[in-house]
Parts: sequence; structure tokens; C-alpha cells
Amino acid sequence: MDRRQFFATSAAAAAAAAATTGISAASAAEAPSLKGPYLDLTTGKGCMLLQVRMNGNLDETKTKYGTATGIISAVRAGEKVRDLFGFEVLGVAKTEKQPDGSYRLYHRETILYTDLATGNVIDEYTNPYTSERVKVVQVYNDPWNEYFEEFEPRPPTYGGLNKVDTTTPRKPFIQNWSHIGGGMIVSMRNINLFYPSALKPEQWPRESTGTMNQVSECYTYAARIEDVQNPKLGSIENTGTWSRVTPWLPWMLMGPAPGHVLYQSTVAHYDDFNKVKKTVRDYIGKNAPHMLEAPPKESWQKKNLSSLEVYAETQKPQPAKPKI
Repeated sequence: MDRRQFFATSAAAAAAAAATTGISAASAAEAPSLKGPYLDLTTGKGCMLLQVRMNGNLDETKTKYGTATGIISAVRAGEKVRDLFGFEVLGVAKTEKQPDGSYRLYHRETILYTDLATGNVIDEYTNPYTSERVKVVQVYNDPWNEYFEEFEPRPPTYGGLNKVDTTTPRKPFIQNWSHIGGGMIVSMRNINLFYPSALKPEQWPRESTGTMNQVSECYTYAARIEDVQNPKLGSIENTGTWSRVTPWLPWMLMGPAPGHVLYQSTVAHYDDFNKVKKTVRDYIGKNAPHMLEAPPKESWQKKNLSSLEVYAETQKPQPAKPKI
């Protein structure tokens, strides 16, 4: 090979290498990441829009269904944790964009308690700590509306029982999203609360665990990065976990006995109602069919109450247990 051929061949190789490098760089730039190309998850706006798509749908005519399946365990000092019963959750939601770019999520939530062995919904339960047969009170949170904006959500007020600081400057709603491999990203969020109980011990001696509620809600969100960065998807089907640390359930009639319960569950959000468990659909359809639809927009004026506050509003104190 003479010098002219050498330089010609070298130039062609260099051009090919440059073209390949350019294609690789372009592909890398277009590859979905935490910063784009559609949503920047290091910004409040990006995290807000992702949560709206995970919990609802940018198409305001469409309904989103959130589910959770899990176990409720008893935690007491000096003994091993005891699994008590299961639970199923169904949330039904629609969204509405506001003039300032924020979103309302009109949402209802049902929690059903189930038998660990069969998965069937239970209406009675034998409390292993008291040997008493008790009535199970299912939960119908109607509504449990949510609000998504570019700032961190404020803690729930539970009808005014939990006093929320509204004077501190708001921080951007930036979640701790990270890659975990396999094209999946995750983030975690904890809400830790300590507030006055709606079940006053003097009025609810068997249902109340005390004057204060110590409650924690712990969430893990997981989604495919390709879905997150696909602008054609107004809704993202996703998964995650939800756990809750809370006092004894009031219908267990444990009073102020030491200990608490722990909820642990796997969460999923679907666009298709038929993906919800049939046992859940059937029970709610028979006992509270309105809970299968998202609440009307007028529900925004109602209070958000947790299961403990709903219990105080809908149930009556049980008589004292007879002494034997």
C-alpha cells in the first residue's frame, strides 16, 4: 500500500468511526433517563406529572384503579410478630387539571379484611389475644382525594385533628427516583404522624388505644423508565409497596393494650377494571357499589378521613366485655 492509499483508507476508517460515534452519542442522548427526554424527574414539575400518570390519567375522562394486597400483623414487645389477617385495597380515581397546572385526583378507597388461608373477605374474626368473636368493620374512605402540584405535599389533616404547618416555605416536589436495573426506577416516601385520636378513651373504652395516634405510611413506587419517558402514555400502569404502622384496629376491641399493627402490601395501578381481583370487585359491587366509581367533583369540599376517623363517625362504642 502506497502513502496515498494509506491516507485514503485511514480517512475512510476515521469517517466511519466518527459516524458510528455520532450515532452512539445520538442514541445515548435519546435514551430514556431520569432527566428526559419527556419528564425531568429532578424537578418538581416532572415528579408531579409522573405521580399524576401513575395514580390517575392525564385524560380526565379515564378512570384509574389502584390495588393493594397484603398482610396485617400484630407487634408486641417481648414476643414474636403474629400475622393476623389479610387485606385488599381498591382505589378508584379520575383527574382534573387546574388553571395553574396542578391536578386534583378525585378518589375513593375501600379496604377489605380477608382470611389468610382462603383470601375471602371476613365479616367476623376471633381475636387471638382476647379469644373474643368480633365484628369486622370494612373501610370505605369516601372520598380520599389527593392534590398534586410542583411542591411537596402537605401531611393529611384528618378532618383537622392533625395540625399542619402552613407557614413554612414549600420545597419542590422532588422524589428520590433512582435506577435499580432492568429498566426500572424506584422512589420511596415516608409520612410519620402523631396526632390526637378521634376515638376518645372515655367514650370508646374498648376501641380506643389512647388519646394520641402514632401512624406511619411508607411507600415505594416503581415504574419502567421507558413508560415514564413516553409522552404518548397519559397513564402508566405501575407497581410498588405500601406499609402502615398504626394502633390496634378499633374493631379488635383491644383498648389500651400494649402493641400495634403493621400493614404490609404489594401495590399496583391499572387502567383496566378487569385486572382488579374478582373477589374484591364482587364484594364491593354487592355491599358498596358506589365505591367502584370515582367520586364527583363536588367531593372536593368534603374532609379526607382515615379509617380511624371514619370508624368514629360511623360506628358506636361496644359495651364492656362481661366479667366471667
